[in-house]
Amino acid sequence: MMRLSTNQIFRQGVSAILDQQSKLAQTQQQISSGKRINKPSDDPAGAARVLDIKQQIATVEQYGRNADLAKTQLALEENALVGVENILQRVRELAIQANNDSLNVDNRQAIASEMRTRLDELLALANSRDANGDYLFAGFQVNNQPFAFTGGTLTYGGDQGQVFAQIGPGVQVPTNDAGAAVFQLIDTGNGVYTALQNPANTGTGVVGAASLNGAFVPDTYTITFTQAAPTDPVTYQVTGVASGVVASGNYVAGEAIVFNGVSLTIDGEPADSDTFTVAPAATQDVFTTVDALANALTAHPDSPTGRAHLHNEVNQQLNNLDRALEHIVGVRTQIGTRLNNIDSQTQVNEDFILQMREAQSNVEDIDFAEAISRLNLQTVALQAAQQSYIQVQGLSLFNLL
Repeated sequence: MMRLSTNQIFRQGVSAILDQQSKLAQTQQQISSGKRINKPSDDPAGAARVLDIKQQIATVEQYGRNADLAKTQLALEENALVGVENILQRVRELAIQANNDSLNVDNRQAIASEMRTRLDELLALANSRDANGDYLFAGFQVNNQPFAFTGGTLTYGGDQGQVFAQIGPGVQVPTNDAGAAVFQLIDTGNGVYTALQNPANTGTGVVGAASLNGAFVPDTYTITFTQAAPTDPVTYQVTGVASGVVASGNYVAGEAIVFNGVSLTIDGEPADSDTFTVAPAATQDVFTTVDALANALTAHPDSPTGRAHLHNEVNQQLNNLDRALEHIVGVRTQIGTRLNNIDSQTQVNEDFILQMREAQSNVEDIDFAEAISRLNLQTVALQAAQQSYIQVQGLSLFNLL
């Protein structure tokens, strides 16, 4: 027969009371916090799951902060490019206005002055900074001013770097564009080839419409005009450096000269030995284009030959300006695409966080109805333990004597 001492009985009673109190206190804490797991020992496996969920949420929230920063940077770049586009549109209007024989030298000088003012504004926008003082268009060299334009020479102080922000698992988006890619690497002419006058021309020939008439054969072509005597017709011959003679005939003002994918009209009266060059499109920065337009307005006398040179140079730079406008619009389109990608990924991130919080709630949060029912049962159990202890501690053999 097992014997129980009085001390052992007391210890068992106290232990039962303390155990019930501990369970009751845990349930009370769960109800007050709304959490089933308040410390890892409450549910080790559940606590590990909650920790993993929180880490996933923290990672995606960082993606969200990256996305917000990327949107801010892209919005700043887009605002700058809107200003650039407006300036180029204004320069284009001025160039068309100046390319008119009704204007005199003073009128063109005034227009050239405004163009140079617009050039300064263009440089200021290309050297825009963000809220941290970093240059937007300097690539990775954010502390270096990207552009300086002095004496008709452009200097680029940035690099070709492009910063990417991670906005989702395996999803990155560029937050900037290097200035060289935005303002320098712009096709000239019609984007495929460019037509240039010889500065030594003495006639009044002016390059008119230029378009593609098929597949352009890359080469540098020279159109040479010949008139042996004043009474003879003006003829032309087109010679390519690699292609040789590809076209010839009598010149008719405004009639297209067609060769190797090129369709080109020349108006006016070219003089004997005047030449025009048709070459594959190169690249030219937008600052040089605006500067060349301003210089063209003040570089030529008010004479038939001078006006022909003026029209040729203005037309040439207008083509380059149109390519620059198309290029800027293209960059803005890319920025818009990136902003749309950010918005789409942000929605994905928010949906993921919502799902994770629901999963965390399922693991971590308490069922209040079950907890309150358990609290009532544990209260009754504690009261029972206390009452039984009171009854037991009053037992004594002396009570029977």
